[in-house]
Amino acid sequence: MIDAFGALPAVVNPLDAGSLLAAFGAIGIAVVMFAETGLLIGFFLPGDSLLFTAGLLCTASSHGDTRLSLPAVLAAAAFGALAGAQTGFIIGRRGGRALLARSRNRHLLEGVQRAEEFLARYGHGKAIVLARFVPVVRTVLNPLAGALDVPTKVFTVWQIAGGLVWSLGLVLGGYLLGSSIPNVDHYLLPAVAVIVAVSLIPVALELLKARRKKTGARGRGPGQGPGQAPGHGDQQPPRRPAGSRGAHRRVR
Repeated sequence: MIDAFGALPAVVNPLDAGSLLAAFGAIGIAVVMFAETGLLIGFFLPGDSLLFTAGLLCTASSHGDTRLSLPAVLAAAAFGALAGAQTGFIIGRRGGRALLARSRNRHLLEGVQRAEEFLARYGHGKAIVLARFVPVVRTVLNPLAGALDVPTKVFTVWQIAGGLVWSLGLVLGGYLLGSSIPNVDHYLLPAVAVIVAVSLIPVALELLKARRKKTGARGRGPGQGPGQAPGHGDQQPPRRPAGSRGAHRRVR
């Protein structure tokens, strides 16, 4: 076993959550969270699976070589997620879009486009929270928010709220599952896949709600209210033709 800070093995796979945790322990969690949410180079890191796996490895039912401390993991996850997002925002405020435009990575550029759509569709607060649950988007939205001059106070409040829900929620989800299922580390990959899918549910619900709203607006004509039937949104009472008043009077 290793303690909360880990012992460095010969080979570390940065794309494998188990390898990262075995190598660096809680310190590795803080570094990965910081890099994924604050530095554009960290968009490929396995944030969701790392947090959930770390929670599993804090339980007594974990029989592998890696055992972590839950308080240390929670502190490292929160610190890395919050400090990384704020750093990314500052980088974006100072570097602007020029920093994002230098990248030629297709996945990163697609993430920039999706982050812009998030901000335009949901507004600052909701977009910052929802982006935490979408890989790549959570990496690029923070510097993009800085580049687009999102108010610092607004960004800070919502990134703290979203960062805590995302980071602590996934760690505690892994811990609760590991505490209730014996030898859960034998089913690590399916468990990670399930929790990542669950973490995307809030985003999927928001997208579905936006699509239904868009479809409903398309089905109504211009100026038509939600409860009006098509073709009756702008009817007005008939007017008497101009010049007709008194037209039937008797001519003296």
